[in-house]
Amino acid sequence: MPSGNVIRGARVGSTPQRPAERSVPAPRRAVAYWCRNDHRIEILIAAEAEAPPVWDCPHCGQPAGPDAQNPPGRVRTEPYKSHLAYVKERRTPEQGEAILAEALAALRQRRGGA
Repeated sequence: MPSGNVIRGARVGSTPQRPAERSVPAPRRAVAYWCRNDHRIEILIAAEAEAPPVWDCPHCGQPAGPDAQNPPGRVRTEPYKSHLAYVKERRTPEQGEAILAEALAALRQRRGGA
């Protein structure tokens, strides 16, 4: 026996019965992009929005452009860098030596050394 506070035909997360009558979609247009692997990608954007110059191809991950005859070049992947490599980019060897000497002095002081 159903309880008195249940709405018939409704559930949590349900959508309106007739969404077309209650809302009007924003005007949009299709924009086509091509990548170096001859993949064609078509995206829908707002009619008044400016199309981005490059779009990532969902098939191969390469950049795609609006010109089918001249798509953008391949992405050059940057090799993996460790934390130490990034630190060496920011600091000179002299700064590194100074920081190391400071850290060693603090360590010796905590251990009760000279």
